[in-house]
Amino acid sequence: MHKYSKCWFVKELRTHGILVHPQLKSHLGLFKESELRNLYYRYVEIEAAEQIQK
Repeated sequence: MHKYSKCWFVKELRTHGILVHPQLKSHLGLFKESELRNLYYRYVEIEAAEQIQK
């Protein structure tokens, strides 16, 4: 079990401006926790890492 819930991932993605799935254009609430986690690490973590490098 991951330490974050599905709701946590949806909230974090929304705070970073991702309201729908970037490729599928579907509402985030339709996806499983694992898919949301993948999106989070792909977009939010990469974005944070790029900010640090600048």
